[in-house]
Amino acid sequence: MRKRAAKKRPLLPDPKFNDQLVTRFVNMMMWDGKKSIAFKVFYDAIAIVEEKKTDDEKTALEIWKEALSNVMPHVEVRSRRVGGATFQIPMQIRPDRKVSTAMKWLISYSRKRNEKSMAQRLASEVLAAAKEEGAAVKKRTDTHKMAEANKAFSHFRF
Repeated sequence: MRKRAAKKRPLLPDPKFNDQLVTRFVNMMMWDGKKSIAFKVFYDAIAIVEEKKTDDEKTALEIWKEALSNVMPHVEVRSRRVGGATFQIPMQIRPDRKVSTAMKWLISYSRKRNEKSMAQRLASEVLAAAKEEGAAVKKRTDTHKMAEANKAFSHFRF
């Protein structure tokens, strides 16, 4: 690299739950810099999760965090050219990348659902992920299966 790596800017915690992870999620969900709308969607989704939840001892935010950890991948495959052939090499993921990948998958698969509003889509995807089902969790299992299938090429790691 020509320049030094950019230093991480600290995120302000969100106003309602006082949690930086929520702010990070909302920043990923935000479109066109409309942060207030993204916060409204997230808080509405959490309210819907609060209504629909079956587990009484957990709060809606804890259910969301559990869903996030259920979607989080531990390994991923990366392409690497070795002597004219491209191999899919399984690699461990850095902790911050695990979280951002999980958030990305949760948001993208909730956008693909067919409920009325984004808050309802996000809430149902979070509830499904908390129960270890849904499209985002399936993506994680598929990623893990692909890494397991390509375990033979792990000696090409760089």
